[in-house]
Amino acid sequence: MVWFCADTVPELAEPDIEVSESWVTTTFRRPVFTAEFRPQPESRPESRPDSMETRVINLLRHGPMAKSVISSGLGQKSVSGQLNKVIRQLLADEYIEFTIPEKPFSRLQQYRLTAKKRQADPRRAKR
Repeated sequence: MVWFCADTVPELAEPDIEVSESWVTTTFRRPVFTAEFRPQPESRPESRPDSMETRVINLLRHGPMAKSVISSGLGQKSVSGQLNKVIRQLLADEYIEFTIPEKPFSRLQQYRLTAKKRQADPRRAKR
């Protein structure tokens, strides 16, 4: 581990290792960066995550889903405010629709891609 850290940040000092009867304590000192050297985050286009709208649409390509299932598919523990906002916007833009349009607040409500969106999907056309 020490070698990995030394390869990643060359300015990293050796850790302090204390050994006692029943445990080992390793302390890593934070490096002090000068103005010349500051690690920069990578910002390549291919490393950027997809927008939530795109991810929701990709999930719904598999078939109708409840909002809680969409949330789980996005890796969330519960339905977030952002997901509610995205679903409202996708409904307004007619990318998705209710499976039970007569009862928009039904606990059994699910969402699916609209026929227009399914036909415009280039991936489906190739199949």
